[in-house]
Amino acid sequence: MDPGRFTQVDATTWRVDPWGAMRVPAIIYADENLIRDMDNKVYDQAVNVATLPGIVQACYAMPDAHWGYGFPIGGVAAFDPDRGGVVSAGGVGFDISCGVRTMLTGLAVADVLSVQKSLADSLYHQIPAGLGSRGAITLDALEMDAMLIGGARWAVERGWGEARDLERIEEEGCMAGAQPDWVSERAKERQRREMGTLGSGNHYFEIQAVAAIYDLAVADVFGLVQDEVVVTIHCGSRGLGHQIGTEYLREMLVAAKEAGIELPDRELACAPINSEVGRRYLGAMRAAINCALANREILGHFARRIFAHFFPNCDLRLLFDVSHNTCKVEPHIVDGRRRELFVHRKGATRAFGPGHESLPAALRMVGQPVLIGGSMGTGSYVLVGEATSEAKAFSSACHGAGRALSRHAALKQWSGRQTVDDLEKEGILIRSPSMRGVAEEAPGAYKDIGAVVAAAEHAGLARRVARLRPLICLKG
Repeated sequence: MDPGRFTQVDATTWRVDPWGAMRVPAIIYADENLIRDMDNKVYDQAVNVATLPGIVQACYAMPDAHWGYGFPIGGVAAFDPDRGGVVSAGGVGFDISCGVRTMLTGLAVADVLSVQKSLADSLYHQIPAGLGSRGAITLDALEMDAMLIGGARWAVERGWGEARDLERIEEEGCMAGAQPDWVSERAKERQRREMGTLGSGNHYFEIQAVAAIYDLAVADVFGLVQDEVVVTIHCGSRGLGHQIGTEYLREMLVAAKEAGIELPDRELACAPINSEVGRRYLGAMRAAINCALANREILGHFARRIFAHFFPNCDLRLLFDVSHNTCKVEPHIVDGRRRELFVHRKGATRAFGPGHESLPAALRMVGQPVLIGGSMGTGSYVLVGEATSEAKAFSSACHGAGRALSRHAALKQWSGRQTVDDLEKEGILIRSPSMRGVAEEAPGAYKDIGAVVAAAEHAGLARRVARLRPLICLKG
């Protein structure tokens, strides 16, 4: 993407002033190299989002931004319902509440390396992964609705998790306002056998070493210790969330036309927040958030069970669990006034700074853990939210490295088998039911994760705490 299309504000802030139908500016946080490597569609999509009714302050794109459906992935936009604001299914994404959790093991890297192959094989055999994967849990109609209302709390009550986890999960494990009645039977049917499964694409279950500490004081609060091992799980609401997104996109195309909203792109289909379709979508989307929170809690339970087999005295503690693809009502200060806004984060992470009232007491002094997934070959990062991110992007940060190449382009460059063999030589064991999936997710298909997090830090979105190196990766 040509940086000349932007006004450069500083080393990591690039701005498009309103033109045409834009109601607010579009702002991208990235360094010049990251901007040059982005697809031109990131510019187009950010400008298009800035035209939507009721948008507040600006449309933002994070340093990992890339082309998505309607909104760029790595996009953040807030809407005011009292000013005609809208909710967009494409602005949330199809994998509703796709997110990540990191669990502390207290184990040394040497402990895990002594059983690395057996542990990798055990994960592969016990964690259902891959397209359409199904698990041992089957939900009838009553349990499905209970799960969609209860989220991770439901999972804990059924014995698939621990009560102490809940305070370390966004929304304390349960998103209020979920409406199972507004989720179709087709969406529920797709989810009946998918609880406790990883799915496909960029979802993963990874055993990681803490390879570097950048902020010792915050790392100490988080419980991160150099050369100890953590477990990170990345997945979402599986078939249920995808079905909800698909169905409401069709409804929103009609709703937007009826509301007189001029869409620059059909993929920006949306409905006024204060409309019947808007309210129904929000109720269904919140149910999908609970589905994702329950799913990750169950996978965390499976992690504890597998680790207990290899390390009987191991106690896996949850550091944090946070979602990426959501629309949430949050208070934010705009022009000196506190306003309740509907914040869309698509491929972006909530990143509350120190002192935020919604954070658990143990983390409130330092800020929210911001978990940044990389690729299976290059590692991941743990950051901490900065107070400055409130004004910069409604307390948001990037969510991962971000794709540099499409899956189609990746398939042309890499072989799944060769990627697995190459990574094994580097000490990283990959297990996956799909060699095609491994090729699509090859490390070279992603941006430089180090450059992405450095840009996020320079922009004041979040600050580096630790770098994680993969030891074992189960890919979906």
